[in-house]
Amino acid sequence: MTTFNSKDVLLTNCCVIWMHGLGADGSDMASLAAMQPIANLALEHICLDAPVRAVTLNAGMHMRAWYDIVGLALTDREDREGILQSSNQIMDVINEQVRAGFAPENIVLAGFSQGGAMALYTALHCHLPLAGVIALSAYLPLALECKPVMAKDTPIFLGSGLYDPLVLPVWTAQSKDWLMANGFNNITWKQYPMEHAICPTEIQDIANWLASQIKGAQRV
Repeated sequence: MTTFNSKDVLLTNCCVIWMHGLGADGSDMASLAAMQPIANLALEHICLDAPVRAVTLNAGMHMRAWYDIVGLALTDREDREGILQSSNQIMDVINEQVRAGFAPENIVLAGFSQGGAMALYTALHCHLPLAGVIALSAYLPLALECKPVMAKDTPIFLGSGLYDPLVLPVWTAQSKDWLMANGFNNITWKQYPMEHAICPTEIQDIANWLASQIKGAQRV
């Protein structure tokens, strides 16, 4: 787990918990959080490392993964045991941050690809009133059995690449439709002319969204 504070002071009351994509680690999301203009916000960033596990799609190679993936289809990305295990670990981190003094209303869950899927899944099942959730190039896993407890007006940022060959943009669109059908009414959905990546325009949009959602996130 990588922790850093992007404001040049000792304390901030706002926290973003980041989850990386398949095969990466916490430093990947720390690099994103250190980019301008996100780095100009008064936020503490907690960048988690996924467990190391065998990934079936990659010939059983061991790598950091929040859950197993057995194929390329969306239904091949629903390792229920792994998803629940990782979600519980993320919830432990949320509770640690609350004990450290962060109000739930000032905590955002965020992630890219598999990490974005975990951010979305965990937020939907979190009983604490989180500030919001960011899911980049991601989708909602286990949607058919999902029984969300998250407040319907919780801010949600969904970003996807129009030409993404790994996480198809239609999967993100389907997740958006699922959220809307289940009463979630505070969704920001952005699509970008890119593949499986994060572009400068998206970084700017994320920073703007964070600044508007978290009280005290802007520098003074």
